[in-house]
Amino acid sequence: MTARHGDATVLSTFWAALLASFDWKLAVAFVATAIAGVMRGFAGFGTAITLAPVYSVLWGPTVGVPAMLLMEALIGSQLLFGAWQHVNRRVAFPMALAACAMVPFGAWVLFVADPEVLTRAMGVLVIVFGGVLASGWRYRGSRPTPLTMAVGASAGLMKGSTGMSGPPVILYLLAGTEEAREHRANLILFFAIVGLVSLVPPFLGGLFTLEVLVKVALLVPVLLLFVRVGAALFGRVGQASFRAVAYAILFAVGLIALLA
Repeated sequence: MTARHGDATVLSTFWAALLASFDWKLAVAFVATAIAGVMRGFAGFGTAITLAPVYSVLWGPTVGVPAMLLMEALIGSQLLFGAWQHVNRRVAFPMALAACAMVPFGAWVLFVADPEVLTRAMGVLVIVFGGVLASGWRYRGSRPTPLTMAVGASAGLMKGSTGMSGPPVILYLLAGTEEAREHRANLILFFAIVGLVSLVPPFLGGLFTLEVLVKVALLVPVLLLFVRVGAALFGRVGQASFRAVAYAILFAVGLIALLA
């Protein structure tokens, strides 16, 4: 009877939290999640840099970042199977390993930083990143392993603290003359590996609360659906048109996080 009563209490608590989540903030999160899913499925990135600032504005970094991290980890394998054959392992693996080593140090910032300051920092980061992308600037040099690992390390610090590892990695990887599918595959592999490792610090820190899990349960189906939509659009929609829309979204997200 005690075990059944305990199970009933847990289930009742879950349903109460689920019902309490349905508000205007969740509606905004649904729209942002759909947009992020299309970006991720099409370009191989866009989940964290779109959702981490939006979720943090809606619910605070200690809820928004863990929710986004868990969702990103869940979708990483969905794209990985189709992209694996196009991955440049000499670049992607060292970068991912260096990032994984630095994730715990970044996570320390998430635990100790002021939530409002951290959210605004995300906004500045997204705006700067979007501006650099739109300007057309890319790193044009060679890719020696030490530099590749340094880029990965900086991405790991950002991943642990803000949930966003994309900016340095994207600017570094998109510089070459490789085909778009190789760029996309490298990003997918990197984000899949780092996404799993980045779950450890918030788990050990107790950030995967019932509130976070309920939000993930509600939003993951939306993300999975629109990732597939974005993947289906890859190769069918003009790259220039997609980039223009993606840059506009990044600027909007950055301004929201900065000014909210």
